Amino acid sequence: ADITSSSGSSGPRAVGSPCHQNDSGPLTDKHMSRSSQREGGSPRNSLEVLTPEVPGERDRGNCITSLQLHPKGWATLLRCSSNTDDQEWTCVYEFQEGAPVRPVSPRCSLRLTHCIEEANVGRGYIKELCFSPDGRMISSPHGFGIRLLGFDAHCSELVDCLPKEASPLKEIRSLYSHNDVVLTTKFSPTHCQIASGCLSGRVSLYQPKF
Repeated sequence: ADITSSSGSSGPRAVGSPCHQNDSGPLTDKHMSRSSQREGGSPRNSLEVLTPEVPGERDRGNCITSLQLHPKGWATLLRCSSNTDDQEWTCVYEFQEGAPVRPVSPRCSLRLTHCIEEANVGRGYIKELCFSPDGRMISSPHGFGIRLLGFDAHCSELVDCLPKEASPLKEIRSLYSHNDVVLTTKFSPTHCQIASGCLSGRVSLYQPKF
């Protein structure tokens, strides 16, 4: 069915006399924070910037236009385009923790596990993609429709089909019902249903049958 859219803990206190308690706590916290940073550590809840590798773009660079985390926290899903905007990919990256050089918190890294080249239409527009609620499938805008992608042809869990090297995502099904470029797609969190929206403002609903 088609529906027309109307619009597009803080650390412990230092022990001391009452007249020094108010000052020593914050100073101690600052000292500990600076000390940990000098030793190469990072405070809790700190932001860590990771730069993923995109297929074929080591020399020209890339731009991440859409991102979603796997429902079980195993991986991240990215839509990337080249800096020259003439290529697009959907990529899946597994989260990995590396052993730290010093006795501090482990560092996180991303490993490319699966990818697929996209249609590269509607240049300059963000295309929003998503995982299914169970994380077994990906819905991705593709031209005037969407593609349902899996880690293998049987829609297996990511952890059950992790390749040693990056492998292509498998196309499970393609759905085309729009007369303009699709920019967003979402799975229903409670029903077996998918929605897609295109540049002209039309929303389509699909009910997959397996």
